[in-house]
Amino acid sequence: MNRIVECVPNFSEGRRTDVVDAIAAAMLVAGSVYLLDRHMDPDHNRAVITIAGSPEAITEAAFRGVEAAAAHIDLTKHHGEHPRIGATDVVPFVPIRGVTLDECVLIARSVGQRISGQLKIPVYLYEAAATRPSRIRLEDIRRGQFEGLRDEIETKPERRPDFGEPRIHPTAGATAVGARKPLIAYNINLDTPDVEIARQIARRVRSSSGGLPCVKAMGLRIKERNQAQVSMNLTDYEQTSMRLVFDTVRIEAERLGAGIASSEIVGLVPRGALDPAAAPDLRLENFRPAMILENRLAEVGAIIGDQYG
Repeated sequence: MNRIVECVPNFSEGRRTDVVDAIAAAMLVAGSVYLLDRHMDPDHNRAVITIAGSPEAITEAAFRGVEAAAAHIDLTKHHGEHPRIGATDVVPFVPIRGVTLDECVLIARSVGQRISGQLKIPVYLYEAAATRPSRIRLEDIRRGQFEGLRDEIETKPERRPDFGEPRIHPTAGATAVGARKPLIAYNINLDTPDVEIARQIARRVRSSSGGLPCVKAMGLRIKERNQAQVSMNLTDYEQTSMRLVFDTVRIEAERLGAGIASSEIVGLVPRGALDPAAAPDLRLENFRPAMILENRLAEVGAIIGDQYG
């Protein structure tokens, strides 16, 4: 059985294709790493790149991606709807095959230490890699975003990074590095531009407000579409399914006088999370079978022989 780790780094650039191209190319130079998906969102001003490979290769690729992002992205000039603390905002490692979550924790800590040591970017460990309870949730690390962290990192002990000096990188900010189970980034676009409706729905569905288990949510306005959006992360689809999230958001939207225009997946989803036949019911935009993680891995495997078996 081949050992496969997935890495899904999020970069604070969703408008300049040449920059995202350069970051992706830098990661693939590591060798034996395969590009599974890339997603750019101009309103969020954020790119999500999904790669997979052996633990050794994915470790090198992740570092090279952070290095390239630091060279191309100036966070002092970055504006977008999505919260961020760094040019490379977050680097999660996910066990896929023949690798445990604990092994991904070791990878995350190794990469984090190298980022801080060689690039002078402070690193915060989150999720399973966190060294303290207050760092498990990514949103707690992101509190105040880049600007707030820049103001507090040197003066507040609770804001000191896990790796590196308590000093923000002047243009690349800070980076959160972690290990986690597969996560689904799922957005639902409403048929209204009223962002307050999206925010009310987000408060009702997210687990931290007493909503659905394992759901993180926020309300945004997508200027390009002139629509409000409920942007979510589903951290355990076995506890809370995409269908339940969709139906709950639909009911809450109708209660507030709105409806669902469409929904979208950012990146890939495990096969167990989505029956392709349900895509029309969920009003999924641009759905294709390659958005299923296992399908995409098999597709890559067909190209490169028996690498993934």
